[in-house]
Amino acid sequence: MEGLYPDRPATSSRAFVTLVTNADYALGAKALINSIRATGSTADIVVLHTDVPEAQGLDARLVRCDLLPTSDAFNVAHARDALHAKAAFTKGGKPPFHTPLDNFAKLRLWQLDYERVVFLDADTLVLRNVDKLFDYPEFCAAPNVYEGLADFHRMNSGVFTARPSAGTFDDMLAKLDVPDAFWRRTDQTFLQSYYPDWHGLPIFCNMLQYVWFAMPELWSWDDIRILHYQYEKPWQDHDKADKLRPLIDLWRMYERGEVPDLSTMPAP
Repeated sequence: MEGLYPDRPATSSRAFVTLVTNADYALGAKALINSIRATGSTADIVVLHTDVPEAQGLDARLVRCDLLPTSDAFNVAHARDALHAKAAFTKGGKPPFHTPLDNFAKLRLWQLDYERVVFLDADTLVLRNVDKLFDYPEFCAAPNVYEGLADFHRMNSGVFTARPSAGTFDDMLAKLDVPDAFWRRTDQTFLQSYYPDWHGLPIFCNMLQYVWFAMPELWSWDDIRILHYQYEKPWQDHDKADKLRPLIDLWRMYERGEVPDLSTMPAP
């Protein structure tokens, strides 16, 4: 596993994996890990991290990882200022700690010593047991739905199923960093290109927080399995906080280690 430095051996053939590239995402991962444990899952929980000190206290298998060995031209094209200038986010605000180039380290999960993996961004919560996702094929992801039906053509890479393979990882690297490469939404755009026939998960397996106020008719607490705080994060002060207050309060409960009663959650 070149470029990976695990702190302990695997204890299962299956793992939930998240990526931590800074202190903010370590805080997000804390709540995510608490939420997974609350579901009673027996799978390993793995935190890939780019040598982030704040990751050390997390209750998970820690795997320090190097950034991908990409070229200088690739790195310049995908640096924060360059990427945001060329492909500005117009629907929501990316936080100041968002470092686009780091996102590609997510691909290192294909190097892990597991048979099956479910990847979860560090700004997600698992509200109900989703162990059945380990039995889904590679590659499954939910559509990027948060504003309208036009979003269904694009996947969201905050939640997906994968089968680690050194061969797949090497092939990804060969197709990632090519002349004039520009992946508009970093790993998300690349993975959709790499898996053009991706299998669709229901939106309840990656419910994006903007659905709460933009498409409330789709919101169903009884059905949501994974909640994803895309764009603004629940530990930030931001201009949509009042709109998203119940979701922020829910995240804070998990961050404190509490297990909320989802049956008491309000409707949008």
